[in-house]
Order: sequence, then structure tokens, then C-alpha cells
Amino acid sequence: MASGKDRRTSTKQKQLLRVVAIGGGTGLSTMLKGLKRYCPLPAEPVDPSARIGNLSAIVTVTDDGGSSGRLRKELNMLPPGDIRNCIVALSEDEALLSKLFRHRFEKGELEGHSFGNLFLAALTSMTNDFAEAVRLSSEVLATRGHIYPATTSNVDLEAVMEDGSRVRGETKITASKVRIQELFLVPPDAKPLHQTLEAIAQADLITIGPGSLFTSLIPNLLVRGIPQAIAKSPALTVYICNLMTQANESLGRTAADHIRALNGHAGTQIFDYALINEKMPSAAMRAQYALEGATQVVADCEAIREMGIQPILGDYLVEGDVARHDTDKIARDLLKLVTEGHPAKLPS
Repeated sequence: MASGKDRRTSTKQKQLLRVVAIGGGTGLSTMLKGLKRYCPLPAEPVDPSARIGNLSAIVTVTDDGGSSGRLRKELNMLPPGDIRNCIVALSEDEALLSKLFRHRFEKGELEGHSFGNLFLAALTSMTNDFAEAVRLSSEVLATRGHIYPATTSNVDLEAVMEDGSRVRGETKITASKVRIQELFLVPPDAKPLHQTLEAIAQADLITIGPGSLFTSLIPNLLVRGIPQAIAKSPALTVYICNLMTQANESLGRTAADHIRALNGHAGTQIFDYALINEKMPSAAMRAQYALEGATQVVADCEAIREMGIQPILGDYLVEGDVARHDTDKIARDLLKLVTEGHPAKLPS
């Protein structure tokens, strides 16, 4: 892989950056809300030094619970939930169609379904092509970017647990009380879209995370061709580390442990940098997470450097009902990485 310095020299010459964000769940959609501020619609004025000319999201498609799971089972389609969240994240927040896509029915046979999921299901039925349904939905909502499912194959997750048992299905894996050791796709030969590989190859910046380690991030890296494309890409590759450990996913795992799991499942070294929060959560927030055995992810920076990855510390925590990333700060720091360089700690 080219060094961060070599890559930065090549991308510094460009005015419009190409960014690829990889993940799933609420983590990816939250990241996209921060990045879309730098990806204007045509005719919108913006600072050229911080402009994203092309923003692409690569989204996991292994969800088998809730509304997505029901539609997947009943209509034999890919789960639309994470895709829908990304479409909404890249659209205008207060636009009527955006609100409509977020609307969830509360009674009757449609209880639990969101309108956005049903819209994607209808378009998939009409076109017989889930990826085309996603493209058309993005067009309808005038999103500030492109959204690609990690694969259009109908895949399930299977996990080997630390006790040697095997658990199949994302919902069952998440519910298991045994620590996950390794993850697989079933079938294992799922392939990515051509557009996904092209976006990765042309990117200036690739981000992975934040999100559930085993059910939102790693599944993307199990799709044959995606980790290899990331490793070959001239882009800067950055892991956005989770704020807190997660029950049944990453309890007791440090930031370096997260990266080892991602690289291990990818089968190659894929990261140049890791953005890690250093702000301590409040006592009340720590107590809330402690009820599930969760703690702040430890920033073991020396272990990360030993892997050849540059850790970057910042104040990325925003507290509400739960701990959330400050995606405005993250987006700003990511663009600084590409355009200005990589100090050990970026100023807030």
C-alpha cells in the first residue's frame, strides 16, 4: 500500500474530493449527516478546500430483524432498513419526502414497518433489482451522494463463538451471550457491485465506522473484492472508532482490538489512520453504559502505532440519551487529513 504521505500528495492537487463511507446501522447514517455538509447540490456555494465532489456510502445488508427482517422473509428481498437510513441521512432533513421515509406505522398489519422500507420494497418488486430501487429512491429524495448495498446477494451472517458453537443470523448473533470469535458470510462467495469497486478505486478518502463491530462493519469486509479494493486504492483509509464498547459485540475490546478484528476479517491491512475519541463521558453516562457492562473504548495508541496505523485523538463525544459521535468535528478532521496532513492530534 502507498504511504499516507504519498497518497496525501496526490489528493492535495485535487479540488473535489471523492469520499467513500463504509458501514451500517445508525453509525453510518450519522456519519453521512456530517459529510453531506461538504457535498453540496449543484449551484450551492461552498469552500472549495473542503468540498466533497462525490460521496458514496457502502452499506451492509445482513439485517434479519424488525421491519427489514419481515420484508426480507416475506418478499425474498434484501433488508432495506440500513439503506433507508442512509437515503434519509443524505436527503434534506426537513423535506416532506424525508419525513415520509422516516414515518413508522404504529397499528394494523403495517405496524412496525417504515414507509421508506415499503417504498424500497415496492420499487424492488417493480424493477426486480434492489440496487436499482436504491438508486431510484435516492433520486426521488435528491440525496447528496450515492448509496450502494455491499452486495446484492441474499446473504446471512454466521459466527463462531469462543466456546466453539456456531450461531447463524444477525439477530441471534447479537442476542448471544457468548463472545464472538469469527464471522462468516453464507454463502461465502457474495460479490460487490461494479459501482462499489469503482468508487473505492477512485476515492481520495475511505472511512469505516463507527458502528457495531461484528454486525455493521465486518460484514462489508467479508464481501469478496471489497477489502482487496480498499488495500489497492490510493485513498487515505480511516477507521472511526466507536465511543463505547457494546454488549455482545465488543465488551472488553480496546481500539486496537477493534482494528485487529477488522483487519483479520479483511485478510489484509486496510487502515492508515484511526480517529479515536479522548473525551471522558460524564459520570451519569458511564453509569448508564455500565448497566450492560459497557465502558469507554480504550485508546491504546501505542498498540495501534505498532500496527503501522496513525491514531488521531479528538473530542468526538456528544451526550444525549446515548453517547453519539460529533460528526461535524469528525467530517472536518477527515477533510483536514486529506488536504492538510496528519498531526498526531488535530485541533478542535
